[in-house]
Amino acid sequence: MKTARDRRDSRWDTHREQRRVELVAATITAVRRHGAGVGMDDIAAEAGTSKTAVYRHFRDRTGLYVAVCETVAKVLVGQIRKATDREFGASGRGPRFALSEGIDAYLRLIESDREVYLFVVHRPLLDPAVHAADPVTDLVAMIGDHVAGVIAKQFRRNGHDDPARARSWGHGLVGLVRGAADDWITRPDGTTRDELTARLTDLAWAGLAGPAPSPEVTA
Repeated sequence: MKTARDRRDSRWDTHREQRRVELVAATITAVRRHGAGVGMDDIAAEAGTSKTAVYRHFRDRTGLYVAVCETVAKVLVGQIRKATDREFGASGRGPRFALSEGIDAYLRLIESDREVYLFVVHRPLLDPAVHAADPVTDLVAMIGDHVAGVIAKQFRRNGHDDPARARSWGHGLVGLVRGAADDWITRPDGTTRDELTARLTDLAWAGLAGPAPSPEVTA
């Protein structure tokens, strides 16, 4: 009898996980349809269920929001990894192009899914009274760790092993790109994605290549 119960529990675990995936997908669709300020009523309607049913799978709005952030993070990190790995491959063009492609992958997601990005960054469903880890900080840290890994790998190819420096540079790069991207998407001034990618690549690459001489030294 215990084995039978275990099997039933396992089947229900699979069903619950699948339902969670479906509800996250419905939430993202609702965000795209109604904008970053979407409410729980719109999300439940998109999922074809009630708010109570949604909360049964995520406990509360914060749980659903965190699940959406995790999904967005996986997509974003996957796209950045694919872009940088391609340029570091045998037929790639090298580290500067890998940097440019990684930045462009980040900006491309923001540009193509603006409302989802704003939903994640502005935290409309996050209850400020709940003292929990910030999902956005976790997302940025995840991307920073990946970029640090890419830099560390390049260090080793060049005969160096400096994980602390790679970590600082990786998280610093992500902060640079995120700050510029947030301003670009919320206060558009006509700058295209290609233009912003080029500007950030130039700035980041100059920093990675070594500090430029000060005006006094140049003089």
